[in-house]
Amino acid sequence: MASFLCYLMSTRLLFLIPLLHAIGTNCFASRQPVLCHDDESSALLQFKQSFHWNLNSCFYPSDYPLKISSWKVEGVDTDCCSWDGVECNEETGHVIGLDLSSSCLYGSLLSNSSLFSLVHLQRLNLAYNDFNSSQIPSGFSRLSGLTYLNLSASLFSGQIPLNISVLSKLTSLDLSLNSGLHLRSLQGLVQNLTRLKDLSLGYVHVSSPVPEILGNLSCLRTLDLIDCGLHGEFPPGIFKLRKLQVLRVGYNPDLMGYLPEFYSSSLLKILSLWGTSFSGKLPDSIGNLNSLNTFDIANCNFSGHIPSSLGNLTQLTYLTLSNNSFVGQIPSSLSNLVSLIDLDFSYCQLSGLIPPSFGNLTHLTILNIRLSFIRSSNPSSLSWLGKLSKLTYLDLEGINLTMEIPSSFANLTQLSYLDMINTQLMGRIPSWLANLTQLTNLHLSFNKLQGSIPISISELKKLEQLNLYSNHLSGTVTLEMFINLKFLTSLLLSMNKISFLTKTSTNATQNKFEVLGLASCNLRNFPNFLRKQDQLQWLDLSNNNIRGQITKWVWSTSKETLMIVNFSHNFLTGFDQHVENFSWPQLQILDLRSNNLRALPLIPPPSTLVFLVADNMLRGEVSTMICKLSSLHSLDLSNNKFRGTLPHCLSNFSNSLSILNLQGNNFHGMIPQLCAKGSRMKMIDLSQNQFEGLLPRSLSNCKMLEILNLGSNQLNDVFPSWLGTLSELRVLILRRNGLYGVVGSPTTIFASPKLHILDLSSNKFTGKLPFEYFQSWKYMKKIDAGNFTYMMDFTSIFSSGYYVSQYYPYSMKVINKGREIMYSKIIEVFAAIDLSSNEFNGKISEFIGNLNGLQLLNLSNNNLTGHIPLSLGDLTTLESLDLSQNKLSRQIPWQLTQLTFLASFNVSHNQLTGLIPHGKQFDTFENFICWKFRIMWKSIIKEM
Repeated sequence: MASFLCYLMSTRLLFLIPLLHAIGTNCFASRQPVLCHDDESSALLQFKQSFHWNLNSCFYPSDYPLKISSWKVEGVDTDCCSWDGVECNEETGHVIGLDLSSSCLYGSLLSNSSLFSLVHLQRLNLAYNDFNSSQIPSGFSRLSGLTYLNLSASLFSGQIPLNISVLSKLTSLDLSLNSGLHLRSLQGLVQNLTRLKDLSLGYVHVSSPVPEILGNLSCLRTLDLIDCGLHGEFPPGIFKLRKLQVLRVGYNPDLMGYLPEFYSSSLLKILSLWGTSFSGKLPDSIGNLNSLNTFDIANCNFSGHIPSSLGNLTQLTYLTLSNNSFVGQIPSSLSNLVSLIDLDFSYCQLSGLIPPSFGNLTHLTILNIRLSFIRSSNPSSLSWLGKLSKLTYLDLEGINLTMEIPSSFANLTQLSYLDMINTQLMGRIPSWLANLTQLTNLHLSFNKLQGSIPISISELKKLEQLNLYSNHLSGTVTLEMFINLKFLTSLLLSMNKISFLTKTSTNATQNKFEVLGLASCNLRNFPNFLRKQDQLQWLDLSNNNIRGQITKWVWSTSKETLMIVNFSHNFLTGFDQHVENFSWPQLQILDLRSNNLRALPLIPPPSTLVFLVADNMLRGEVSTMICKLSSLHSLDLSNNKFRGTLPHCLSNFSNSLSILNLQGNNFHGMIPQLCAKGSRMKMIDLSQNQFEGLLPRSLSNCKMLEILNLGSNQLNDVFPSWLGTLSELRVLILRRNGLYGVVGSPTTIFASPKLHILDLSSNKFTGKLPFEYFQSWKYMKKIDAGNFTYMMDFTSIFSSGYYVSQYYPYSMKVINKGREIMYSKIIEVFAAIDLSSNEFNGKISEFIGNLNGLQLLNLSNNNLTGHIPLSLGDLTTLESLDLSQNKLSRQIPWQLTQLTFLASFNVSHNQLTGLIPHGKQFDTFENFICWKFRIMWKSIIKEM
């Protein structure tokens, strides 16, 4: 039997030998090279000749400009199928693929280009070239066989031709990274492309809703619509596409949506929604996305708890949940995500402790936990961080640690970035920080660190940024301490208790600083080493004891680069020579407040955004050249000796100007029309000048206005009820003017609902108290004792790796407890009404008791009659009440004794009768306050 099988096999093998020979001969014959067609070779050469190629058109150093230059008419390589980037069909010789990506091409692609005669093309890649802002030509529609088209990052512009939609065989279309491109209709583009697997339009201006039709593209694997200006509701059906692996729709702030329920069959690997308006809760079923490796929902509107099921996604390498409204604790299940490389929880509302099991995440290189509700005073609670030895980036800003810098951090020897800003750190800066030899950025500002700066800092040879701003550090600091830090470009030592010595050796001045903060460093002179600094962008020497004149060389420091200059709160008097113009053409912030300056150059450069020179001795008129500052955001000339009229051109840049503070000068004349339509003005303070005439009606255009102070002028007008349209108005001060007439009733439905400080005192207003207005002031009806924030404007400027925050606190003067008090900061919850020294008459309505957020109420020196309302006892936050100099009668209500915060009470010079209430708060008043009342009360008794 076995021999029979061997015989049978050998017979078959002999039979196969000639057959195999024949097949091999035929295969060899079929593999003979097929040359490309002459017309296609000619078309490629014409395409080559229509472009330039040079290194200036290359996007990256690794780009390959010689790819197209290898195409030749004569020589060995005349067959276009052998040319770089060209692919031919092996059987027909037709060109079916062309890859000229990153070829440093430069020129315009036209509709008559020979490229479009290559009608057999199936794959075309022209990405990363420079097509000189030309339009995508309609000739692409002739390439009906295309399955792959990539024009990304090639500097195309204009409208995307919709006839691309006729390329019905396309499975991959990439037009991304062409910020000059526009698409009229996303639905019109894709409606015929039913075979699409990959669609990338990132950074193309689409500006339309996401069409439902995308949810019908059953083959879709990749959808990239980053920063397309999308709006409306995102179709939830797209999430359910069975083959979808990559979904990127980030940075479309007007795009709304929610996350649906997910099934374990989903193939999603990348889900990126950052910077959209997606909202709602994360579904528990998100744990079914077993293939997910990137989940980025930063800067969205998600809320609720972080589901513990996220811990099931063990393939995750990138998890960003920052800037959402998540609450509760961080789930310990996330410690299962052992593949994580990047984890970001920052700016959420999470609380509790960080699970120590996070020490399992040993592959983490980036960890960002900026969580202000996380608190810990036990260093051992952060010991797990010492296990993350691969960390290169650690940001703990805002966590309330109240401890010394944990010693476990000494194990993080790969760290290049460490941010522990505003974490309530205590103790000294440890010398073991020198172990972190890879550090380039060290940020420890806004803490309570004490002692001297350790010499060991000088061993951090790679350090580029050292930020120790606002601590309790002490001792003497010299520039020589940082002589070994060859890469140090940013040094912030401001607002400590250190003394910075300005005498330095020649070697110590080799650093080329970009950021230098030496505020409050006991400087008596401008540091001499600044003479050799020519790359500074931000220089802060404020709050020192620098006296005398500003020397010429200071104005020449970093002449071409300085953007932010702060010399405020010193004793500067002027300049050692006449200076007509500022020397810094890139200047954006100039702060010279609180000096003794008597003169300045005419105007800062046009780039200036913030110009602050308050509290000096400056004189003269405001030059019309100020109108050149077309981007000005803040202008503060207050408390100087300026005079003259205001330039009418101030309204020209009301679309950029947010702060205008001219109080405490000698300006006169009419107030110009400050606000054009679209004004961004938030604060206008023209108080304590000599302005006259009518209030400018253009103020009604200031829809963002929060504080308007025109007090202590000579204005002559009726009550500006038209200001009621300003729905953001919080402070209105018109005191000490010649305003007159009846205040009347609100003329709009808004009537400034956010108003909580009103001062109309010392005018000539008549009629009844404006109780109808009282009803619309909703913010005076709130009690939020826990809100101790201040009213201010905020702007942020990016400079040399920092966002420089410019806070401008609102200020005002108010009569409180009989004295004029300057509030350099206005707390958000402060509410006050001062209608004193007018000619108001009639009764005080019981409605006054609804304003239970009031702290100051002054109705004195009017003609008010009737009794003191019992409802005043409901003003539980009231601190000062003045009803004196009126015609009030009857008794003082005993309910006022319930006002436990009342510190000043004056009802003198009225017609009150009866006994003074005793008990509780009234028993705390000093005798002389009540004595005024008793005299008036006794005189009434005698008359009876």
